[in-house]
Amino acid sequence: MLKEILSIGGKPGLFKMVSQAKNMLIVESLTDGKRTPAFARDKVVSLGDIAIYTQTGEVPLGKVLHGIWEKEDGKPVSIDPKSDNDTLRGYLAEVLPDFDRDRVYPSDIRKMLMWYNQLVSKGLTDFLPAEEDAKEEETQPEENAVKE
Repeated sequence: MLKEILSIGGKPGLFKMVSQAKNMLIVESLTDGKRTPAFARDKVVSLGDIAIYTQTGEVPLGKVLHGIWEKEDGKPVSIDPKSDNDTLRGYLAEVLPDFDRDRVYPSDIRKMLMWYNQLVSKGLTDFLPAEEDAKEEETQPEENAVKE
């Protein structure tokens, strides 16, 4: 699900990819539902491609958002995303204890919490990729195959 949700540089909020043309994407704002084009010159990033730095490597954004979702019982975050830097770092440390405090800036945490709130308000809470479902589907035909 996160692969279809996009962040576009210079435009507020998140967008859902609706269609793809030769030189542009057609995106729909999650805020107001308006459809607009996103051209090749725009900085478009899929949330599925974003990762958070940790002391040992990187953690996909989906896992972090899922951790926030579990911590908040599927509700919006309990702190204000515009809180002071120490509060933001403390909150992220509860969800991802080994995040890299030197490379993950408070502005990144603010943005992530605002994205989380926007996704939850739209009912888009399937943060983890469906790899497990795909693996189950791959093994099912073998189990159901007729043996001769």
